[in-house]
Formats: sequence, C-alpha cells, structure tokens
Amino acid sequence: MSGRHNNKLPTNLPQLQNLIKRDPPSYREEFLQQYHHFLSNIEVFKLQPEKPRKDLAELVMFMAQVAHCYPEHLANFPQQLKELLSCNHMVLEPDLRMTFCKALIMLRNKDLINPTSLLELFFELLRCHDKLLRKTLYTHIVTDIKNINSKHKNNKVNTALQNFMYTMLRDSNVLAAKISLDVMIELYTRNIWNDTKTVNVITTACFSKVTKILVAALKFFLGKDEEEKRESDSESEDDGPTARDMIMRYATGKKTSKHKKKLEKAMKVLKKHKKKRKAEVFNFSAIHLIHDPQDFAEKLLKQLETSKERFEVKMMLMDLISRLVGIHELLLFNFYPFIQRFLQPHQREVTKILLFSAHAAHQLVPPEIIQSVLMTIANNFVTDRNSGEVMTVGINAIKEITARCPLAMTEDLLQDLAQYRSHKDKNVMMSARTLIHLFRSLNPQMLQKKFRGKPTEASVKARIQEYGELDAKDYIPGAEVLEVEQEDKDGEEDEWESTSLSDADSDGEWIDVHHSSDEEQQEMAEKLKGMPVEDRKAKAAAVSTSRLLTQEDFQKIRLAQIATEVNAAPGKAQKRKNISIESDEESRGELLSLRDIEHLHKKPKSDKETRLATAMAGKTERKEFVRKKMKLNPYSSSTNKEKKKHKNFMMLKYSQNIRSKNKRSFRDKQIALRDALLKKRKRLMK
Repeated sequence: MSGRHNNKLPTNLPQLQNLIKRDPPSYREEFLQQYHHFLSNIEVFKLQPEKPRKDLAELVMFMAQVAHCYPEHLANFPQQLKELLSCNHMVLEPDLRMTFCKALIMLRNKDLINPTSLLELFFELLRCHDKLLRKTLYTHIVTDIKNINSKHKNNKVNTALQNFMYTMLRDSNVLAAKISLDVMIELYTRNIWNDTKTVNVITTACFSKVTKILVAALKFFLGKDEEEKRESDSESEDDGPTARDMIMRYATGKKTSKHKKKLEKAMKVLKKHKKKRKAEVFNFSAIHLIHDPQDFAEKLLKQLETSKERFEVKMMLMDLISRLVGIHELLLFNFYPFIQRFLQPHQREVTKILLFSAHAAHQLVPPEIIQSVLMTIANNFVTDRNSGEVMTVGINAIKEITARCPLAMTEDLLQDLAQYRSHKDKNVMMSARTLIHLFRSLNPQMLQKKFRGKPTEASVKARIQEYGELDAKDYIPGAEVLEVEQEDKDGEEDEWESTSLSDADSDGEWIDVHHSSDEEQQEMAEKLKGMPVEDRKAKAAAVSTSRLLTQEDFQKIRLAQIATEVNAAPGKAQKRKNISIESDEESRGELLSLRDIEHLHKKPKSDKETRLATAMAGKTERKEFVRKKMKLNPYSSSTNKEKKKHKNFMMLKYSQNIRSKNKRSFRDKQIALRDALLKKRKRLMK
C-alpha cells in the first residue's frame, strides 16, 4: 500500500490510465473515485458552462481512454458528452469543446458509439465559429464514412446521412452548409459515395443564393479542380524518390547478387507506393448521373437570365448548361439567343463562349436555331475588317458547331467560307481548309467541284441525314472485313502447311511467313473494293449475328473504315499505291477543348513591347557566377596588380608589362632575318 501512495494515483491521471489499461480489475476503486469526481464536476459545469475548466477536460480524456475497460460503469458516458455538446456547443470555451469532440472521436474509434448519431451531432457543430474545430470535424467525418464503407457499402448508414446532409445544404448557417457540401464532394471524388443520390443532392446546391456554395457545386460538375489535383499529385510525386534515383543509389559499389536483390526490393516498394498515390478513375462523370437533366438545365437557364453574380460565375453557369445540352441532347431553345448576345470579338472570354455554343449543338436541335448562331459568328468574326486571329477563331468555331450539327450549314455560307482557303493569313487559310476537309467527309455535294477533292469510297457514300431521320441498322457496318480476313487466314494456313511440309521433307527446317500490316490492309481493301454493296451488307450481317466481337475485331473494322476514306472510289485511278493507314485513337469525345477554338497554325508576330519584355526577362544577373576573391583581411588595401586594372592605359603604356606585350614573336624574327639576308645578298651581287 505504501508503494501505491507514493504513486499519487488520485492526482496523476496519466499514470493511473496506464495502470488501468494493463490491469483493470486491480484499479477499480481508483477508477470509481475518479468517476465520482467526474460526475461532480459535470454538475458544477452545468451551472456555468461558459467558464474554462481544465480539471474537467483532463477527466473527460481520462474517461475516454479507459472507457473500454469498464463498459458497465461508462455505458452512459458517450451519451452524456453528446448531450453536453448538443445543448452548450455555442457557449462552450473553445478548448473544452475541442476536448469533448476529441473524446467522442476516440470513443467512436473504439466502436463504443453509434456512427449515425455522432456524425449528425458533428454536422450541427459545424455551425460554431471555430476554424480548427471545423477542420477537425471535417477530417473525422470523411475518414469515418470511408471506414464504414471500406469492406462493403453500408446502405443503411449512408441513406440516413445523405438525408441529413440534404437538410444541412439548406441550413441557414453558411459555414455548415458549405462544409456539408465539401464533405459530399470529397466522398464522391474518393469513390465512396459515387451514387446517383449523392449527385442529385449536390444539384440542389447549384441554386443556392450563397456564391461560395454555388461556385463549389458548379466546379464539382465542371471538374475544375482536376488540373489542380494533377499538379498537387505531381508535386507530391516529386517529393519522393523516383526510379532513376533508386537506380543511381544502387549503381555504385560491387555488382553482387545481394546488391541486385536490394535494388529489386526497393523498386517494388516504390511501385507499390506510387500505386497507392494514383488517383482513382471513374467510369462516369457526375453530369451523367443527374435524374432529370432537362428540368435541371431549364432551372439553371432561368437562374442565369436573372442572375446578378459576377461574370465568372455566369460563365460557369453557361458552361454547365452547354454541357448538359450537348451530353444529354436536350432541347433548350432559349439558350441559343441568350448566348448570341455575347458573340462579339471584343467580348471578354469570347473564345470560351464560342466553345459553349459548340458544346450546346447536336443533331436533335432544329437546324434553323443553329443557323442563326452560325450567321452571328460569321458576321461578327469572319470579316476582313477583323484581324487574322479573330477570323481564325470564328472559322474554327463554325467548324466545330457544324461537326455536331451538319444540317445547320447552308451552301451559300459554306461557299463563302471556302473562299478563304487562299487568304493571305496562313491561320485563316488553314482553318478554311480544315472546314473544307470536314465537308468532304460529311457531304461533298455542298462544296464546289474544285473543292471536293478526289472521290474516295467514303465520300461517295457520304450523306447528311435529314432532320428527324433515323438510320438504324441491324448489323455492324464494316464487319464484312472480318470474314474476308478469316478466309485469307484459312488460305494462308493451308498454303503454309503445304510449304512447311515440303520444306521439312527437303531441308528438315521450318520457314516462317511474315506479312506486313500495310500490305494486308491494301489486299483487304482491294478485295472489298470489288465486292458488290449487297454482298458486303450480307457478309456484315452474317458476321454480326454469328459471334461476339472483341475489341481487336472492332479495331480492324475501324481500320477498314479509315481505309475507305483513303482509297479511290470505284472507277477512279488510285493516286498513291502504298498508303500506311493508322488508327485514329484520339477520337472526338463528348467535350471539346479550348484549343480546338483557339488553334493557330502559325504563331503571330510579337510587337516591339513584347519582344523587348521577353529579351529583358531572358537577361539574368551573372554576379552569382563570378568567382569571388576573398581577402584574408577584408580591411586591407588592394595590391598594385589590382590597382593596375583600374588605371588609364596611357599611365601604363611604357611600363615593362605593357612593353613585353609588344615584343616580336619567333616567327616574326625569322621573317625579318630572311629579309635582311636577301637584301644583303642582292647588295653583294651588285
């Protein structure tokens, strides 16, 4: 007993905590003493909850540490803490409030408290004006929900929390609503809550009157943080060692097997570490999971028309509406006259607005509506009074819009734009040629005969469907190439077997037969070229219904379709015999990039101010590269040699060092001696 009194356990809570965790039954009396002390402190605290109480904070952390050792006594302890926080969180002293939250987090980590009720309490605590507390709660909420769904999706907890967050987004407290939105966005990006319910709850934040909440929701659907995340990921990767660093580290020394095993082990660890840091890839973006995109887009347009937000926020609204219209092929006729008002060369961020107009174009929109947009761009941008860059941007925008809605282009407008193929500005000329090239594949009949180019198999069949026309096929176009290839393979196998048998009989060796991919493509193209159209359709239908096609089969079909764009039409001479056909891997996606609109084929010349600024930026101070001669005594005088560097040349003209530089070289002396001897010889001969 004397040893226990020497420990001073009633006042030394860390030591008592350590002993209880080792042997809970032996220290039950000391624990009960502290527990009764805690209950008395709670009663005093309820009288004046705003006062700081250090003793109570220590007792709360002590109880949280040993709660799992005495579950029968501390069964109501988590509920007591929750009630205290729920009733007094706005008046509590910040340190004591943080202590209560940390104790609840500790109890949750020990699985002594229900996650749903605790997370709902923490969401209510986000209303407190305590930045450190909000950051701590945000981290715990995200981590706890991630741990709940680590092994399998806990739909019961997720549904309850999502319903609660739906009410939190409408909370009058801006801080609580903003952090609730950040939590949902973070859980979606971490692939924890990537369901449609989460996305559709976030859509309600797009109509918030608070600018911060509105911008956060718009960024979520537009994916504005992807580049920032890539930069942060690249920075985090740069912090750690690379594969080259590991190789260089183990390159020195003896090349032993032990050394090699160390290198292999280090490379495995590095690869595993990079795999953990790699961002997860999602199959669908959030914009695809919206329940009713038509109603959502109409509400956004109504909000945009009456919005008094700054111009950047309006741009984000226009961007989201255009993506919704383009991806889901919505009919939102009022959006096009609204966006036409901004299609002026002097408009700020006009290239982005042109990109939005291209995103909002699709084949289901009536051509008359898109035609008005094209005429506005042509009249405002593609005129000789504008600069070459403005004209190039206008033609590029028209090309991207007509690629998505070909019926919007009229023959008169196309012929006018095609005349710019001989413009003096190279950017304008190349943009006009890309537009001509586009309609060579879409509908060559709209072009003048001199612009149609040499007819190909694809251009002969090219035709733009009328508005509302549906060209549904019961087979995969181009699948006949697989049957032709199969016939060629069977013939090659028979030929190869007979050749190999004869060669094996004669020489006893096998001969491998190789065919280049270009030759195979040309042979296949020739066979398909002479095949009637009806036979090709029949073979394609037979292949489509007889077996399942793999990705390699679709790749071969794609190559055959590209070949039709190169091969000459039947009855026309082939200009080039050997053409290497490559697959177009970079196919046009759902969204365009800003470079498609701003693309310039020739860099414009810089003005004098820009060139001067670039030259001045390239000039760096070279003082850091000059070798500095340090004196032993910084206060000593300079030497005579150093003084001569700063003297005038006339003062040193007749000094010995300068005269020595004027001495004749050995070669000069030889020439002078030769001349002197020749002169003397001439004199003697006279």
